[in-house]
Amino acid sequence: MFRKILSVGGWTLVSRLTGFIRDVVLAAVMGVGPIADAFVVASRIPNHFRAIFSEGAFNSAFLPAYARVLETEGASPARSFASRISTLMLIVQVVLLALALVAMPVVVTLLAPGFSDDPAKFDLAVTLTRITFPYLLFVTLVTILSAILNAHERFAAAAAAPVLLNVSVVAALALAFLFPNAGHAAAWGVTVAGVLELLLVWVAARRLGVAPSLEAPRLDPAMRRFFKTLGPAVIGSAGVQLAMFADTIIASFLPTGAVASLYYADRIYQLPLGVIGIAAGTVLLPEMSRRIAAGDPAGAHGAQNRAAGLTLALAAPFVVAFITLPDLIMSALFQRGAFDAAAAQRSGAVLAAYAVGLPAAVLIRSAVASFYARSDTVTPLIASLSAVAVNVALKIVLTGPYGVVGLSLATAIGIWVNLGLLVLLAVRRNWMDPSGTLGRTAAAVAVASLLLAAFAWYAPMPLEGWTALLPAWRNEALLAALGASGALIYGGALLAGLKALGVRLQRR
Repeated sequence: MFRKILSVGGWTLVSRLTGFIRDVVLAAVMGVGPIADAFVVASRIPNHFRAIFSEGAFNSAFLPAYARVLETEGASPARSFASRISTLMLIVQVVLLALALVAMPVVVTLLAPGFSDDPAKFDLAVTLTRITFPYLLFVTLVTILSAILNAHERFAAAAAAPVLLNVSVVAALALAFLFPNAGHAAAWGVTVAGVLELLLVWVAARRLGVAPSLEAPRLDPAMRRFFKTLGPAVIGSAGVQLAMFADTIIASFLPTGAVASLYYADRIYQLPLGVIGIAAGTVLLPEMSRRIAAGDPAGAHGAQNRAAGLTLALAAPFVVAFITLPDLIMSALFQRGAFDAAAAQRSGAVLAAYAVGLPAAVLIRSAVASFYARSDTVTPLIASLSAVAVNVALKIVLTGPYGVVGLSLATAIGIWVNLGLLVLLAVRRNWMDPSGTLGRTAAAVAVASLLLAAFAWYAPMPLEGWTALLPAWRNEALLAALGASGALIYGGALLAGLKALGVRLQRR
């Protein structure tokens, strides 16, 4: 399982690195001005709907159902089930796209009401969102094909697909002189990427012989089980997205640049979350679903513990770096062109607040697998909505004194509430069985993290004396030196701690 997680994580890392290049180009071209704010809203709106109707809700309902049909009935009924679901989702997305294109001014008003005070920015946001919204249709089909591939333990194509989004946007920005402005170019890059992603996963599914076709939807036991779990999953995903909607809504009332600051900090925060947390969840859900369907809950819990230990060990250095070196990270990565020192400092503060919730964020996908693998989407719904209520309430309270940083801090606290509820409910039902090995792994990670934090706190000052002599790229050189040295310190301390506590490293 570790090999699969690392495979998905490796492709996700490529995606995040190309995404970083995309964001560097976006920051240099757009900065944190009105065009950047408009494009961020235009890219977020279809992504919010995608998370509600496709990736989050759909995966949690479809993948266990498909895996069950495949395991118990065979390949042909599973393909028929996937074809009927694909046809239904295509119809829904076409209708949603038609409605959204007509009602886009209303959609933007609801999700970024603060833009109404700036007619030029509002009109630009409406135009760009109309351009990007078709991406939702394409990526929904991508999600279906990716889930099918994952159920057959083919993870590479689905994990690699997001790379095309980054490449497409960068290519479009290189041709920005052909468009009214850089926002238009980037928006068209998003939509073209949806087509490219769909082609990639379709070819992979076709080669494997599992690509769905158009087939009239009809109710059978498998479809009924799917819809029974999809409803709560949609509501649960919608709850999470409501918290993100709240970020966009509240940030739209803050001074220009707040929306973009959230975006750039979130892009760095998403690096470990995507590479580690989502990769582990992507591999773990089909693994647990198969084991539970085969009557092996102990094996499912063992896989879950191994995934949780791995995600903790890999995510901890990012938590330390984001909390101790946020300004340096944002300056080294983005401070060029229209992205100045003030923008880097503001985005750095947001990143540090996000980091508070990163350990919980990377573990949630592993925790929620306890429920989704058993086709229980109601319990995660309850936990999610409870956390969202706390999250939104804290956003309202914290934004006043802390501004945009308050939004990210509220998000971090909400994530911890969500994880805590999931773990509590899973343990009470014996659907999660944290092992002693997991506890010892967490202790070793904690000690190694404290040593890394001490290094990150005291090392920059002497190293700055060396990097100050460089003619250029001072921040970049300092961050690279700290990163390389910190990786050695953390890795050595972690391995020593695991050995001292009797934790054996396994490749399974």
